[in-house]
Formats: sequence, C-alpha cells, structure tokens
Amino acid sequence: MAGARLAVDIGGTFTDLALEHGGRRWTAKVLTTPAAPEKGVLEGVAAILKDAGLVPSEIGVLVHGTTLATNALIERKGARTALITTEGFRDVLALGNEARYDQYDLQIVLPEPLVPRRLRLPVPERLDNTGAVLKPLDEQAVRALVPLLKAERIEAIAVGFLHAYVNGAHEQRVREILAEELPGVPVSLSSEVSPEMREWERFSTTVANAYVQPLMSRYLRKLERGLREAGMTAPLFLMLSGGGLTTVDIACRFPIRLVESGPAGGAIFAAHIARETGLAHVLSYDMGGTTAKVCLIDHYRPQSSRSFEVARVGRFKKGSGLPLRIPVIEMVEIGAGGGSIAHVDGMGRIAVGPESAGADPGPACYGRGGTRPAVTDANLVLGRYEPTRFAGGRLKLFPDAARDALDREVGAPLGLVPEMAALGVVEMVDENMANAARVHAIESGKTLSGRTLIAFGGGGPVHAYRVAEKIGIGSVLVPSGAGVGSAIGFLRAPVSFEVVRSLYQRFATFDVEAVNALLVAMSEEARAVVALGSQGGEVQERRLAYMRYVGQGHEIAVPIPSRTLDLDAVAAIRADYDRLYAAFYDRPVPGSDVEILSFSVTVATVSDTVIPEPVQPDAVEATPARHLAVRDTATGTVSDWPVYERSALSPGSMLAGPAIIAEDETSTLVGPGWSARIDGLGYIRLTRSNP
Repeated sequence: MAGARLAVDIGGTFTDLALEHGGRRWTAKVLTTPAAPEKGVLEGVAAILKDAGLVPSEIGVLVHGTTLATNALIERKGARTALITTEGFRDVLALGNEARYDQYDLQIVLPEPLVPRRLRLPVPERLDNTGAVLKPLDEQAVRALVPLLKAERIEAIAVGFLHAYVNGAHEQRVREILAEELPGVPVSLSSEVSPEMREWERFSTTVANAYVQPLMSRYLRKLERGLREAGMTAPLFLMLSGGGLTTVDIACRFPIRLVESGPAGGAIFAAHIARETGLAHVLSYDMGGTTAKVCLIDHYRPQSSRSFEVARVGRFKKGSGLPLRIPVIEMVEIGAGGGSIAHVDGMGRIAVGPESAGADPGPACYGRGGTRPAVTDANLVLGRYEPTRFAGGRLKLFPDAARDALDREVGAPLGLVPEMAALGVVEMVDENMANAARVHAIESGKTLSGRTLIAFGGGGPVHAYRVAEKIGIGSVLVPSGAGVGSAIGFLRAPVSFEVVRSLYQRFATFDVEAVNALLVAMSEEARAVVALGSQGGEVQERRLAYMRYVGQGHEIAVPIPSRTLDLDAVAAIRADYDRLYAAFYDRPVPGSDVEILSFSVTVATVSDTVIPEPVQPDAVEATPARHLAVRDTATGTVSDWPVYERSALSPGSMLAGPAIIAEDETSTLVGPGWSARIDGLGYIRLTRSNP
C-alpha cells in the first residue's frame, strides 16, 4: 500500500499513535477523551501529521484498535438488548455450565447476564444435532414479540437457537422478520457470530456482540466520517483480538472480535521484535495506563485461544466472567497500569487496582482533579520520573499532589512516610505482575527460564527490570517506540479473518468428503473477507481442528493441511493429536478414539520479510545527561542515578546500572546489578550480572 502508514491505539488513559513513512517513524501520546473517543483520535492524528510534516491525503493506510467494546461490557454501558431463543432455553445464560469459580465460597457472586430474564424471549422451534428440523420455526410467535420489543425500547437483538451452529436457517428467518418489523435495529445471529457447539458460550458471545454493536457502529462511523472530513482518503482497518486486521464493515457486524484489539497489537509487536532479534522464546510485557499484559511467545508466534472471559467479578479468577468464543491472542491481563489506584484494604495491606484513575481525572500528579494515589504517583515520589519531561514534556506532573495523596490514602493508615508508601505501592504492583506471569506460564505448561522479557507500553520499561528479577529472568529488551508498542504492532499485523464451524467427527468414522466440503466453504468465506482489505496481495491459509479423546471435556488445537484431505492425511492428523496431547499431559491415551468438535480456517495476508539484526557494533561508554535522586525499591536507599537520553545513545553505547534511559513516551530503568547496551537495531538490551 502506497503512502505513509498510521496506527492509533485508544487505551484507558492514553491514545497512542505511530506513523511510518520513508523509513522514518514518528510517535505520539495524547490523553484519551472517554466521553468522545474519536475526539482524542482526531487530535492525535492532527498532531502527529504536523510533527511528520505530512497532510492527511498522504496517509496510505490507517489501523485502529480500541478498548471501547471491552469497557462497555465491563461497565455495563452497552445497548438495551433482547435475546430470542429456543423455547425452553431462555435460562441458558443464567445457568452457564453450573461450575463454581471458587467452590468454597458460600457467598459466591456469579456474573449477571447482559440480558435480564424478562428480555430473554423463547419461541417454538427445534433442530437436532445434525441440523434437521424437528419443529418448524413459529413465525407468528416471532412477530408477536414485536410489541414487547418496541415497548421495552430494545436497541439490539441477539438470536440464539439450539444447534444453529449446524443449520442457521431459523435464525436467518428471524432476522428477515425483524428487519420488516423493526427496521434499523441490529440483529446478531449465533450462527454467524460464534457457530460452535456449547450453547452457553455461543449465546453469551452473541449477546455480547449485540450489546456493543450500536455503540461500536456509531463510534466507527463517526470516526470514519471525521477522518474523511479532515481530508484522509486512506482505508481504515480495525485490529482484531486474534492478531489480524479487518475492515470497518466487518468490525461493525462483529464488534465483539475487537475486545482485545489493543493488547493483541502489543503481542504482535513483541513477536515482530523477537523475529528481528532471533529470540525464539520471549515473554511479552505490556504495561499501559490502565492494565498490564503478559503473553508467552514461542517460535515468534503468540499463544492463541478460542475462548476468553470479560468483566470478571472475581479478580484473576478464571470462570468468574462472561465467556466469549472468539479468536484471541492468549495472555494474562491485570489491573496494574500507571493509573491503577493504590489503597489499604480491610486487612491493612497495600492493594493496587483494578480500579484506574484513567485519563480523566487521572492520577493525583496530573493536576486534573484526581485525589487518589496511582502507580504513576508512586513512581514520581520515588524519583523515577522528571516532572517537566513526562510524556515528552506535554504533561507536567505535580510531585506535591502525589505525595499528599500517598500520605493520605496509604502512608497515614500504615504509619509510613510518603516515600516508603510509594515504595510499597511499586513493590506490590511489580509482585502482582510477576505472579501473573508465573501463573500464566504454569497454566500453559511452559517455563519462564531462559526467556527474554520484551518490555513496552508507557510503564513497561519502568518496571521491567524488577519484574524480571522476581520471575528469574536475566535478560530484558526494550525496543524503540516502546511507549507506543501496541500502535506499532498494528502496523505489523496482517489483514486476516478466521472462520470457525462445528462438524462433529470421529476418526473411526471420518467423513472425508464432508470435511473437505466444509473446509472449502470456510476458506472461500475467509478469503472473501480478506480480499476487501488485501488489495490483491498474496495471502496464506492456516487450518486447525479442535480435538479431544472421546468422553473428555476440553479440546486441543491440531494443525491440518491447507489442501484436500485424503486417508493418509487423516491418519497423519490423528498421529499429530497423540503427539500434541503427550506434550501437554505427558503421554497419550492408548486405545481411545478421538473426536473433532470444530474446524478453524484463517486466511491472512503475507507479512513483510523481517530484516535480520545487523552485526553488533563496537562498545562505547555512554555519557549521562544529568542525575536524579532515586529510591531503590529493593533496598529502600536513595542515591543519584545518572540519566541518559535515549536519542543520544548510538548503537554500541554501554552503561551500568543503576541508571535511567529517558525518552518521550517512557523511561527505561536499569537497576543495580544490571547493565545496558544499545544493539545494532537501536534496541536497549538489559543484562543482569547475577541472574
């Protein structure tokens, strides 16, 4: 695609921008405007174009990611939604799978469905598990719901019928009827949003899609219009949770696929850096203003998943949120960002997050009306930030306000001076992130040993060395543009689309013709979507089958050839399943048949070839620009740390910790016992002397 490439990532606190043109890169951070997110985007676009000396018409492509859908689900600020479902199944959303995320909690609180029971509306119809009609759809019953839908001022409708993943004809007919009776009201079908077995997950995903659809459609169309009025003619792409890009039209139809778009961009960014530097096993660490995310990346590919939870009522407790069946990059996300609020809990312990000060009013040190201390306030009081240089000098910080907030909310209740309260806050947030990384590795059946931590986001390089110490990692890499890493990741993502369909198969009775026909149809659907944005570029296809031994409850993904299957290929797939199962659970289960529940086909444009890292330059001792009095979080002692300007460090520059490497969007802390050098790509490499 000709012209400059621009990416915009809306976070809970900052909106990050990255622009690449003619081999150069410009980056920017502006405060997010929660009441009208498109306003912050348009202001940021105007600012970065001015810095680059470009006009809107010179942009060749714009890629966008946003947390708007996620926030709407968490805050319950979506559309007034109804669910039309099979008679007798209106309570599926409330019953779930009857699992308890904490079996010993007698007062357990389960997530409330997005649709209350009175708006979960049953109609007579029934399909069997092969898609055959057992009871025709009662169209009059559907039309009889219209007065209620109008009286309740319903803004979006989800339709989820039993076994619609095999045959969506009844759902499609309901949409046709509703289009006649309620024109303009968006309708989400489970057979399109999440065509897989398991009613709870399918219905939940479809309802969530409907719930955020009006909000996201209005926002995306308003943003698209604002960009056009500003003179931008470039196509607008949206970042998907699974790591690919899609068009505005597809995003408006399936906005639920955008819920993790920002974090996905970060993982793509880290995977690209890993490929550039030849690091096959890394831990991606992205700390922004509201959350921190960690992701395991092996052989340059982030872990992926078919399931995701949003709006958990139990902090860090799997099973306590609303289930979504969408393609996602698998990561752990915790409320430990720069804006995460610190307080003393009922047991007299320092606690941080998940509540965030956000962009408005922000941490106390922003001077925008915030009175509660956040992680940014703690870092400022510890001397890690320079008040006049934060965010490239565009946002002045007020140390006295930070000290007062920490003293009032944390220090006074615990009898600590503000500086020691700040130390406790930072140590707690670092431990929270380290613990999240440990748990994620254990749940993935992997180890953190021998990995390199790739740190980015506004807060990632600030906390990276201490988190690395806690999890036993002795190598940290901070790439250029780290402060806006997710936005840069958007520019590395392919245009892609994943199609998932359920077709139950057992290897003992495998129907090769039926499976081949399904895969061809799925491939054609995915290629048609990608063609809307690829502009005729080369594409590649990846196929997976989700399998389990008969009688088991969960599947693992097994790659299958992207060609017509024959009996030899089927036998090889079966052998691959045993091998992958043994990698997870030590050994296969001999004599047990394997069943396939669903298939996945992903079509994506071919990414640009990554240029290998240049030869390492000769070492040069770096010269500091100034010094700051910084309190070390490990020992509590205060000492003068030299401050180096990253822009002044050429490849080969070396320095020993403790030190700070400052840049506009973030700062890299080089802790005591660590050393730093600038590699041939201009990236900061931190190495611990005694890991």
